[in-house]
Amino acid sequence: MYAAYGVASPFLPAFVNSRGIAPEELGLVLGTATAVRLVSAPLAGRIGDLLGALRTVLVLCIALAALTTLGYLRAEHFWAFLAVSALQAAALAPMSVLADALALGAAKRQGFEYGWVRGTGSAAFIAGTLAAGQAVAAAGLGVIVTLQALVLGVAAGAALFVPDLPQPHAARAGRESVMSLLRLREFRYVVLIAALVLGSHAMHDAFAMIRWRAAGVGPQTGAMLWSEAVLAEVIVFFAIGPALLRRLTPTGALALAAIAGIVRWGVMATSTQVVALALVQPLHGITFALLHLACMRVIARTVPAALAGTAQAIYGTVGIGGATALATFSSGSLYGRLGAAGFWVMALICAGALPLVWRLGRSSALH
Repeated sequence: MYAAYGVASPFLPAFVNSRGIAPEELGLVLGTATAVRLVSAPLAGRIGDLLGALRTVLVLCIALAALTTLGYLRAEHFWAFLAVSALQAAALAPMSVLADALALGAAKRQGFEYGWVRGTGSAAFIAGTLAAGQAVAAAGLGVIVTLQALVLGVAAGAALFVPDLPQPHAARAGRESVMSLLRLREFRYVVLIAALVLGSHAMHDAFAMIRWRAAGVGPQTGAMLWSEAVLAEVIVFFAIGPALLRRLTPTGALALAAIAGIVRWGVMATSTQVVALALVQPLHGITFALLHLACMRVIARTVPAALAGTAQAIYGTVGIGGATALATFSSGSLYGRLGAAGFWVMALICAGALPLVWRLGRSSALH
């Protein structure tokens, strides 16, 4: 799954643009896909919970994503690209949240680290991106469509062998409403904390390369800095994160992630020195990977298994996805008015998560 994301995500906008879609139309295509994701992921998660069939819904979503991806090969005008993008987004969006629910449930039952699974996904994303880069150089942008459809097809087949959540929990899904999930104080805090800290990454994702290039940082150096962050993410998921989580507890890890965000965005606001940037880019392993592991630990402890898919969808798509979309829209205005100083706003957003972490830590469910 994550290899399929890596194969296409960095190159898809350029592919669509190369087919004659203007930048303004490309923005509408990408924006529509984002809006569709906010609906389809929670819907698929809820259906999976109600039917007690998260694995079945996951397999169907991956297979549908593979088929709709091939639609890009025949699309030739704006409306065709808009339709294909919306259909593909509807199928792609539930995949990671359903997979997280299944992986988290299996880790809880069988005693392995969820981070190993998620870290494998991050590593596969990198491998997919590198492989796609070579393929694009040899065969052009159109090759990413075939590659993504092929990898998704393999993923759909592999998903058939994933153990589903125990069926007895599914019988209670109808009685466990979304409102009962939202009434869980710990879950609300986790969604809000993740929305603030992960949403603060929006300005970095949109403007870091622009900021670095304007300061004379070359593209190769910029790529190395970006790769540093992703590599740190993989290392934290696999090795450092689980140990930190045991030592700090989930609330301590969440506090560390928020503080790391303050430091990271503070340096981004004040310096373009390569050494300084190289020192803070690995903090991505804390601001993203460690935070995600801590959130998964809290969700596993506090959310009923009958709402596992719904919880992952609200956490990942509505909470983080919605916050990231809002932060991305506002970051353009912030960067246009304040320049690099706009990163101080992202630091303040991370600081706003600390009182919520303190409140979460007072919950008896986590002691």
